[in-house]
Amino acid sequence: MTDPLSLDTAKRLIAAAERRAEAIDNPMVIAITNDEGNLIAQHRMDGAWLASVDISRNKAYTAAALETPTHELADPATPGESLYGVQHTNQGRIVIFGGGYPLSRDGDLVGAIGVSGGAVEQDMDVAEAGLDEFEERTA
Repeated sequence: MTDPLSLDTAKRLIAAAERRAEAIDNPMVIAITNDEGNLIAQHRMDGAWLASVDISRNKAYTAAALETPTHELADPATPGESLYGVQHTNQGRIVIFGGGYPLSRDGDLVGAIGVSGGAVEQDMDVAEAGLDEFEERTA
């Protein structure tokens, strides 16, 4: 069994994501969850949208719950596809646009990162900075 994601690691991922958000001059909300999608840490940068608090947490929840980057859910969730309507399950917590990524160590899911506050491409970019930090620390 893989060790769970620690608060210290969550803070480091948030710091890496925040540095990227500052570099692109876009305040974000960054959420880190455990493998069950429960919040470990969340950070709202000055000026970040209030709505992004829930959205970032839900992106991380989705990435953990489905063990899939959230941007990979858009196509399967379209009418006629296998996951059509999935965004209406789990009390509306499933997000089908980019900005959420699962975090795995030694092939085991240990948590997820979710970012919200900009265009989807910006959210993904900032989340990927946190993901890169995680992968560097577990390599």
